[in-house]
Amino acid sequence: MPTASTKELVTAAAEAKTGIGAFNVIHLETAEALVRAAEEAQLPVILQISQNCVKYHGALEPIAATTLELARASSAQVAVHLDHCEKVDLAKRAVDLGFNSVMFDGSWTPYEENVSMTAEVVDYAHAHNCDVEAELGEIGGKQNAHAPGVRTNPNEAASFVASTGVDLLAVAVGSQHAMASRTASLDLDLIAEIKDALDVPLVLHGSSGVPDDEILRGIRAGMTKINVSTHLNGFFTRAIREFLTDNPEVTDSRKYVAKGREALGAEASRLLTLFATEA
Repeated sequence: MPTASTKELVTAAAEAKTGIGAFNVIHLETAEALVRAAEEAQLPVILQISQNCVKYHGALEPIAATTLELARASSAQVAVHLDHCEKVDLAKRAVDLGFNSVMFDGSWTPYEENVSMTAEVVDYAHAHNCDVEAELGEIGGKQNAHAPGVRTNPNEAASFVASTGVDLLAVAVGSQHAMASRTASLDLDLIAEIKDALDVPLVLHGSSGVPDDEILRGIRAGMTKINVSTHLNGFFTRAIREFLTDNPEVTDSRKYVAKGREALGAEASRLLTLFATEA
C-alpha cells in the first residue's frame, strides 16, 4: 500500500485526543522491527530517519529506499519522515525521494533566519505534497541547537507557524534528547497554552526520558506526535548484550541482531498502544 500522510495520521490522533508514535530508524533491523510493531498493534507509525542516521550510513538514498519500501509493503499505515534536518538541501532531497514529511530544525539560528529557511523548505515540500515539521524553543540533550532549560513561547510559536506555514511544531516543554533514565517532567500548563495558541499538532521530542504516565498527561494536555529513539535503542542493545553473554561462541550476527530486533519491536508495539489510549 502507499505510504501514509504524516499530517493526516497526526491530525487524526489529535482529533481523537490520543498520540501517535514516531520512532527513529537506525538501520534495516530497526526499520523492520518498527513496521512489524505497527502491524502487530494494528496502529499507524511514523518511521524517522535523522540527519545523524544519514551521516552514519554515508548517504540518504540507501537507508531511505529501504525504509520507504518497507513502509509501502506493510499492511499498517506507515509514514516516513526526515528527522532533525539542519540543511535545506537535505530536506529537499528527502522530499524528492518521496518522504511523507520532513522536520527542518532551524532552532539553532536566530529567529528571523529560522523563519526564512523554514519557509523555504515549506514552499518546496508543499509543492511536492510533503508535510513539514519545525522546532521552536530548544530541547535539551544535544549540542549547539539544544540548550537545556529553554521553553517555547506560545505567542512566538503562533507567529512562527503563521509566518512559515508548517504543518507540525516541535516545542520545548521540559523533555531532553538522549536521556537514559525516564525521569523528565513536562510543563503541562505550557503545553495547554501552546495548544490553545496554535492550529497545528504539537510534537514531543526527547520522549525517551519521559515516563509513561507523564507522556499520557502530555498527550491529554495537547501533545500528539511522540518521538522516541534512545529508549528503544536500549531494548535493542540490551537484548544483544544478553544473548552474547549467554552464547559467547556465536559468530553469526543474524542470530544476535534478531534478538535486538525482536526486543525493540515488542517495546515499540507497547508504546504505540500506550500512546493511542483514549482518555
